[in-house]
Order: sequence, then structure tokens, then C-alpha cells
Amino acid sequence: MKPTSIEVARLAGVSRTTVSFVLNNVKKSGISEATRTKVLNAAAELGYEPNAAAQSLASGSSATIGLVLPDIQHLYVDAFLARVVASVAEESRAQNMKLLIESTDGEASQNYRRLAKSGRVDGLIVVNPREGDYRELSEINRLFMPLVAFGSPSRSIATGYEFSTTGSNNFVNAKLAVNHLIQLGHKKIAHIGFASSAFASVHSRERGWLSALEEAGLEQYAVKEFANLSADSGYQACLRLLQKNIPFSAIFVGNDTVAFGVMKALFDNGLRVPEDIAIVGYDDIPLANFAPVALTTIKTFPEEHGQKSVAMLIEQLNGSTSAKHHRIESQLIVRDSCGSKLTT
Repeated sequence: MKPTSIEVARLAGVSRTTVSFVLNNVKKSGISEATRTKVLNAAAELGYEPNAAAQSLASGSSATIGLVLPDIQHLYVDAFLARVVASVAEESRAQNMKLLIESTDGEASQNYRRLAKSGRVDGLIVVNPREGDYRELSEINRLFMPLVAFGSPSRSIATGYEFSTTGSNNFVNAKLAVNHLIQLGHKKIAHIGFASSAFASVHSRERGWLSALEEAGLEQYAVKEFANLSADSGYQACLRLLQKNIPFSAIFVGNDTVAFGVMKALFDNGLRVPEDIAIVGYDDIPLANFAPVALTTIKTFPEEHGQKSVAMLIEQLNGSTSAKHHRIESQLIVRDSCGSKLTT
């Protein structure tokens, strides 16, 4: 197994950043000749060779950010994700960085590491990682390159995995949405997650929904289904929910795109929104206000998320080594689908 920069740092008794600066010959780094000699000797003793992408960045040549999606097909159906990708591309260009878009397509662990070791990118922005990916992401960040995970909860610290994250507080926002429905008098509130609960953000929203029910003493009414990001998958998930024959008067839906499919399934089964079933979505995509029944939803500012992800990665590429966790505040946008206007 090839030696890593962290092993060179340990042998030389310096930080990983110092190793990077010395081996990539970064100018004006303030590193003494004595320290530089220790690092070079340690690298020679271990037979360490610097990562090609890091050398490219340090030399001032063009750099590339790798944006990793769980499934490239999601770009075709998820309006929120498309806005995040567009903002990452725009901010990367503003920083004179190129952008390489890749997907794991079900082989997350292998594909993360393959991309990190390829020399094609200098850092990774990982969108919506699965909770099972945390260990691998932490290892890649420690051994290979800077990394920011978008949509990953900061509790990665509590579980011992250190990598930077950005995103909205999915748990808190889900509780905000469900509590709004509870305040409107709903006691039987179903949930449709926007994808598999293996995704960290999906699971966090599911926990927020259930926590709101539990705090209100309503957990016995919990009923749920999961979609797969598209409106069509939301339609099918809602049909499965109806087939359970468990009464409910409201649904918290994990994203707006899925919510459109949910509303269509309700309409096709003779149910009115919000008179029969109230709905709250998540994301506030541009079409939310133009649905046949304007969608009440959580506004999450995807452009700001994309810009912040790039900014955090650039900080790491410039030498920052501590994991940071940035959260962008969200808002509840009340429209027609929740039925609040029926009570006023």
C-alpha cells in the first residue's frame, strides 16, 4: 500500500498542510528550511509521491472540482438538484476552476475512491451521500483530498467521521413542516420520503416528521412510503399509501417534485387538496407556486448551498484542514395546499 501524506506528516512531526506546502513547493508559505528538510527526508524515507492533482493546483495550473451525484438520472427528474448543480458550476467558473460531474450509480465506495485517486480532480463535492458512505468519505478526506458533503448532517462528528458538510437542517425543517400541519388541527399525518431512507437527508427528514408526531402524542398514526425523486415515483408512492387503507388527513412530502406526483395521485382517486388531504412539500422549487393548488413548502435556497459548497472546498484547497459544518437557514412558505386559508 502506498504511503500517504498523513504518514509523512506523522514521521516529520508536522501538519498535513505543511507536508502539502513543502512537497508542492508552495511559495510564501512561511515554512522554515529546517521544517522543509524534515518533510523531504520523511517523504524520501517512506517513498511518498505527491498526488498529481495536488501538484497541479499548487503549481498554479488549471484545477478541477469533482461533483459526485448518487445517480446521474436524478438530474433528469429532480428540479432542486439541477439548481444545486448549476450553482456549483457557476461558482466553480467564478473561481477559475473546472467542474467534472460524476455519479456513483450504486457503487459509491469504489467510485468515490477511484475518482479521488485518478488525478483528474483536486477535491470533491459529494451530493446527498448515503449514511453508509460516511466511513469511506472520511477516509478519502484523510488520505487523498479535500472533500465537502452536501446534504449530510453534522452528526458525522458524533459518529467519528470527520469531513466538512453543508446543507439545510433537514431534521428541524421537517419538524417545522409537520408542526404547521399539527397546528392546523391534523392528527393523522402521513409521510412520503423523496428517495430511499438510506440517504442521510431523507432519513433526517423522516426522523423530523416522526419526532413532531411523537412530541404531539400522535406517533400511533405514523404511516409512510418512499419515492425515488421523480413526480412519477411520488405518484406511485401515494398509490401505495392509499392502498394501506390507513386513514390520514395530511401528508408531509420529502420534496416538491415528488409532491406534484402525490397531488396527481390524490386527484385521480377523487381526493381534493387541501379539502380532503393537506400537503406540505420541501425545497420550494420554482414551479411550487404555479401548481394547480399552490404548494406549501420549505424554502431551502439551493443556489446558496452550491456556492457555499465550492467556497468551503476552496478553503481546504488553500490549506484549511479542520472539518466545518455550515447550515443555511430555511423558511416555511405557506400557500394553498396545506389548507391554512380554509381555517381563516
